[in-house]
Amino acid sequence: MLFKRKIIKTAAALLSAAFIGLFGTAGYYSAQLPDVITADADSEIKIAGFPELSCVSCTDDVIPAAGSCAGTEQVTFSLFGVIPVKNVEVNKAEAPVFAAGGRPFGIKLLMEGVMVTGLGDVEDEKGTLICPAGEAGISKGDIIRSADGNALTSNDQLQEIIASSEGKDIELSVDRDGSIFSVSLQPVRSRRSGTWKGGMWVRDSIAGIGTMTFFDKNSGSFVGLGHPICDSDTGGIVPVHSGEAVPVDITEVRRGARGIPGELRGKFLAESSFGVLDRNRTSGIYGRLSENALAEFSEGSEEFKMAYRQEVTVGPAEIYTTIAGETPEKYSAEIVSVDYGSVGTSKNMVIRITDERLIKAVGGIVQGMSGSPIIQNGKLVGALTHVFVADPAQGYGIFAETMAQDFG
Repeated sequence: MLFKRKIIKTAAALLSAAFIGLFGTAGYYSAQLPDVITADADSEIKIAGFPELSCVSCTDDVIPAAGSCAGTEQVTFSLFGVIPVKNVEVNKAEAPVFAAGGRPFGIKLLMEGVMVTGLGDVEDEKGTLICPAGEAGISKGDIIRSADGNALTSNDQLQEIIASSEGKDIELSVDRDGSIFSVSLQPVRSRRSGTWKGGMWVRDSIAGIGTMTFFDKNSGSFVGLGHPICDSDTGGIVPVHSGEAVPVDITEVRRGARGIPGELRGKFLAESSFGVLDRNRTSGIYGRLSENALAEFSEGSEEFKMAYRQEVTVGPAEIYTTIAGETPEKYSAEIVSVDYGSVGTSKNMVIRITDERLIKAVGGIVQGMSGSPIIQNGKLVGALTHVFVADPAQGYGIFAETMAQDFG
C-alpha cells in the first residue's frame, strides 16, 4: 500500500511538473509572438520558426476577439493544438514583389534646418566666458528650423544672421525630438575675433555610403540601409530637407576583425546622379530613381516576392552585396535567430555570413554593406543592418516587411 502511494505521488509530481513546463513554454511563445501579423490571403497562417504552434480562427465561444475590421481576422495560436498561447490579429494582404538591390550608392543629404552638434563658451569683451546658446536653452542634438522667421537651409545662413545681429536677440524655432518651441538667442561679441557669436556648432549636411535593398520597377521607389542615417556627433536621426543618391565606385575595403569594424570605401562619381532621397526613417533611407536609372537597374535585376515576418526562419539564406566596383554578387549566409515580436527596430534577426569568399575578402560584414538584401526560400526576407564588433561574421538584419511599411 505504501509503495502504491509513493507511485501515485511520484506520478502526480511528474504530471504537475509537465503541466508547469508546458504552460511556462506557452508563456515564452506568447512573449515572442507579435500582436498583429500580415499574411497572404490564400496562404496558411504559420510561424515558420515555431512549427509546434498551430492556429484557429477565434469564435465567440472560445476566446473573445478584441474587435475586427474588413480584411482582418482574429486567430489563436496554441501549443501542439492544445494549450492556447496568444490571440493575434491577422491582416490579409497580397505580398508585394520587389527587385533586389545590393548595389552601393552614395548618400548626399541636406538637413531640414541645421543640427546643433555642440556648445561652446565665448569670451566676451570683458573677458567673461558665456555660452549664448546654452543660456537660451539650446541643447546638443536640437534642430534649429528658423531664425527671426527665416527658414534655415545652411550653416552659413545662420552664421550670417548671428554676425549681423549687433547683439540683438534672435528668435529661433527649435525642434527637439519632434517638439517645436521658440527660444531667444542673444549673441555675444567675441573678444578674440570682434565678431558676434552664438556659442554653438551646427551641421547642415551629411554624406556617406550605403547599399540599396530593393526597388519597385513600376514606380521607381527604392529603399536602402535598413536603419536611419544618424548624426555622428549627436546620434540623432538626420531630418531630410533634400537629398541625392549618386553612383559610387567601391575602391577599397578595410577588413573587419574582432573588435575592429571593417568599412567599404569608395568615390562618388562626379556629375552623376540616379535619384532623389526624400525620407530618413528608422527603417532606412527612401527615395525615387530617375527614369534612366530605373531602366538601367531594372535590366537584369531579380524580382522576389516579399516574405512577411512569420515566414522568416532559422536556416540557410543568401545576401546580395557589392565589395568591389558597382556590381552586386550573391553570397551564402545563415539566419541564426528571429525575433518575431520586435517592432520599430532594425534588429529583427541575427545573420551569419558562411561564404568563405566574403569572409576571406572583408571578414564577413563591414560598414557600407547596410541594406544588402537577404533572400531565403526564394523570397525577399530583409536586409543587413549592423555588424557585431566582437564577431564581424555576424550581424543584425531587419524584416523586409518593416522596410516596406514606409515604402511608396
